[in-house]
Amino acid sequence: MASRRVSLLLGVLLAYSAAFAVSAANFNQEFDITWGDGRGNILDNGQLLTLTLDRTSGSGFQSRHEYLFGKIDMQLKLVPGNSAGTVTAYYLSSQGSTHDEIDFEFLGNVSGEPYTLHTNVFTQGQGQREQQFRLWFDPTNDFHTYSILWNPKHIIFMVDDMPIRDFQNLESKGVAFPKNQPMRLYSSLWNADDWATQGGRVKTDWSHAPFSSSYRGFRADACVAVAGGKTRCGAAAVGTEGAAAGAAGAAAGDWYNQELDLTLQQRMRWVQRKYMIYNYCTDPKRYPQGLPAECSMQ
Repeated sequence: MASRRVSLLLGVLLAYSAAFAVSAANFNQEFDITWGDGRGNILDNGQLLTLTLDRTSGSGFQSRHEYLFGKIDMQLKLVPGNSAGTVTAYYLSSQGSTHDEIDFEFLGNVSGEPYTLHTNVFTQGQGQREQQFRLWFDPTNDFHTYSILWNPKHIIFMVDDMPIRDFQNLESKGVAFPKNQPMRLYSSLWNADDWATQGGRVKTDWSHAPFSSSYRGFRADACVAVAGGKTRCGAAAVGTEGAAAGAAGAAAGDWYNQELDLTLQQRMRWVQRKYMIYNYCTDPKRYPQGLPAECSMQ
């Protein structure tokens, strides 16, 4: 009986792995290396991307598509060893002074100390909604999946499908929410030793350069911006260009209306209790005129 269970479990895992491999996008088709003078590279027939930082320059890439809502997954393996002073940024952003943005940033560490996972949400050019976490694993040993689920009601940050943060749409109560500006996906590896590690007290040790982070397994189940201010949703995207919200949601899939059920809410609260190290909503010294409105609502 035990061997049968093991065989069934292995079968499920192999099937999942095969499905993931088929659905993962090709970096050559989905992304452009935008800076770094050769320090960013797409390898393994488009299945792997690496960014490198040395004393001269970092590197970065961006998606060819712009998304207006979506479930975005990327597997990352971060800079190993003494990565103090480095930042690996992975985020969605529109352009301009009133841009919207949804951030994952991984702040490097001294060897033996944990990485800091920094999250933020910008609306109409206004950010300052930082939450920071320690990860419950070493993100340099292997690839882990970091996901942004962005729909008209929620922005949910996830690590290996574990929700860590839920920024809700509270527009009805006067809190801005990103919903009108399509965003590209960006990532970069760069030197930020003026602030990244222990508030800038620990500087980059260039004797460990070059630093490198790796990417694979990109998936975007999303609504893609197309010509004329329209969007195309879903895998087939038949008849969905310029569709109303309800029709777009039906074409897009379950993620378009997804919320955290009670079990996932409990898991998120557990992560926040155990691993959150900074929350702007619990920093009254930063806001002498009062905490942001959403802090008392979410």
